Amino acid sequence: MLTPKTAGGPATGKLKKVLGLAFGLAIVVGGTIGVGILRAPASIAAVLPSPGLILLCWVLIGLYILLTASSYAELTTMMPKAGGAYNYIQRAFGPYAGFINGWFDFVSNAIAPAYFCIVIGEYCSLLFPVLKPFSSAVSIGFLTLFTAINLPGVKSGSLTQQLTSAIKILLFLVLIAGCFLSPHTHAEGLVRPLAKGSLLLGAVRALQLINGAYDGWMSVSFFAEEDKDPGKNIPKSYLIGALTVMVLYLLINAAILWVLPIDFIAGAPLVASDAASVAFGKWSSDFVVIIAVFSLISILNAYIMIPPRILFGMGRDGFFLRSGAKVNKGGTPYVSLLLCYALSFILILVSSFEQLFGLGVFFMDMVFIFAFLSLIRLRKKEPDLPRPYKAWGYPYTTYFALVASIVLFVVFAIGDRVSLVIFLGANAVLWGMYHGVVKKGLSRVGA
Repeated sequence: MLTPKTAGGPATGKLKKVLGLAFGLAIVVGGTIGVGILRAPASIAAVLPSPGLILLCWVLIGLYILLTASSYAELTTMMPKAGGAYNYIQRAFGPYAGFINGWFDFVSNAIAPAYFCIVIGEYCSLLFPVLKPFSSAVSIGFLTLFTAINLPGVKSGSLTQQLTSAIKILLFLVLIAGCFLSPHTHAEGLVRPLAKGSLLLGAVRALQLINGAYDGWMSVSFFAEEDKDPGKNIPKSYLIGALTVMVLYLLINAAILWVLPIDFIAGAPLVASDAASVAFGKWSSDFVVIIAVFSLISILNAYIMIPPRILFGMGRDGFFLRSGAKVNKGGTPYVSLLLCYALSFILILVSSFEQLFGLGVFFMDMVFIFAFLSLIRLRKKEPDLPRPYKAWGYPYTTYFALVASIVLFVVFAIGDRVSLVIFLGANAVLWGMYHGVVKKGLSRVGA
């Protein structure tokens, strides 16, 4: 049963303020850079005719992320509470908007661990073929292992995130250096005819793919309540983290384009493996698989930690079960963590949730739209609210981020009608839940 907070707040425990800048950077970098960067260059090379245009698109989306991160930094430091965007949306537009966006945010993040575990299982089968018949068991094993790491307390999850993110960056730097130091370059013939469609359509498709590769940059927002000094650490985590990801993405693409011709890249399913083969020799295929596994392990740990924080915040505010806000001595919302584990366990066994994953992207974009609207509304509604950090270039940068998010949502709606129908259905269900259960409970305590 959904129950609201009491006047004095539920005796459910408190999150621990033990996180700092190192974790903030690790969660932004580790929660963003995944195996997609190893695959995306091929799809982008198939729709753009030259390295210059490819790198330009990566720069444009990187700058867009920096602008959006600046707006998010203002919101997060203004309300450093667990759960991320739904807190700002609730403050700006009321409980109902906060309720539906909180659940949208949860769904888009909660399905990710199962997806990552399944892909990790597939990559482990490449390294150890004997494991191929047991890929589902391997996936569940990774899910169980990282849930167990995070269950005792936030410190173990934080240390794991920092370690795996550092290893991931190091492995990518080895790949980048190997490519640039290789004597086998392709400085000639770098431009090829566009295979099909117009340049504009190709650029739009490339920007969509690159935007997807940046998903996760807002991860630090979910942990603001656990940061020792959110006013200082959160903006640095957003901006330095996003800039680090942007530079790494540019270097990875430039390194691949340095050793491989663009027409070859366009037809390579795992182009990073081909680039590594040129740089290090045939043995390097396993090296790229190891990079992929560490990329996924780091991002898996991040997404094991994120959804429970959303449930914790919503449970505390009466938007979820009261027990979801229970915290153990180590600072982990353990009931929410175990519920998320059960959900991921089921999704791994079903192993056919591509539609759900696409739907998650759909939901996430709606959360972005409301988050940027919240910043605009709160600037007008509560101008005196303490803001340790203010978005650079406001209002222009925030309006730009808002318009870009709306355009992406419209593109998703046109291109994925099934997700649109599910999205509208989810809105109807959440409307019924809110007005049938949550609103009545909130009104009883004067919320």
